[in-house]
Amino acid sequence: MSDFLLIDDDEAFAMVLTRSLARRGHVVAWARDAAEALARAAERPARILLDLNLDGDSGLRLLPALRAASPDSAIVVLTGYASIATAVEATKLGAVQYLAKPAGVDEILAAFAQQTANPELPVAPQPMSLRRVTWEHLQRVLAEHDGNISATARALNMHRRTLQRMLAKRPVKS
Repeated sequence: MSDFLLIDDDEAFAMVLTRSLARRGHVVAWARDAAEALARAAERPARILLDLNLDGDSGLRLLPALRAASPDSAIVVLTGYASIATAVEATKLGAVQYLAKPAGVDEILAAFAQQTANPELPVAPQPMSLRRVTWEHLQRVLAEHDGNISATARALNMHRRTLQRMLAKRPVKS
C-alpha cells in the first residue's frame, strides 16, 4: 500500500517527484488521469497530491470524488497556474493545502504536515499588481462558470478568442 498518491499527467515531473519521495522513504503510486486516480484512491493512501490541470481537464472536478473514495486522505492541490480563485475553490472542495509549481519535496511534505491555519506566516508586503489582479479576476469568473470559456467570455463581455489568448499566458507573478 502506498502512502502517497500522485495524480499528474506530466510523466517527467511524476517520475522525478516519485524518485525524490522514495529516497525519503515514501511509497508512491502514480495516476495519469481521473479514472486511474479513482481506482488508486480506493486503496486509501494517507496523502494525495493532485495536479490542477489533468490533460486539459480540471483537477477540481476530481476532488469531490477523491474525497468520497478516500475520506481520510489529506489532499494537496499542485498547479502551474495558481490563482486565489482556484485556491479557495480547492479548499472548499476538501484540499488541505494548495501549492504553486515549481514546488520542491520539502515544500510538498511541509504542506501535508501543516493542515491548520498558521497566524505566524508573514503577510505579503506589496499589494498585487494590476496585471495580477486581472489574472485573479479572470480565474475567479472562469471558476464560477465551471471552466467554460464561452460562458466566461460572455460574462466578462469580451470576445472568446481574446479570453483564450489571455488564459494561454503564464500567470503574472505579483
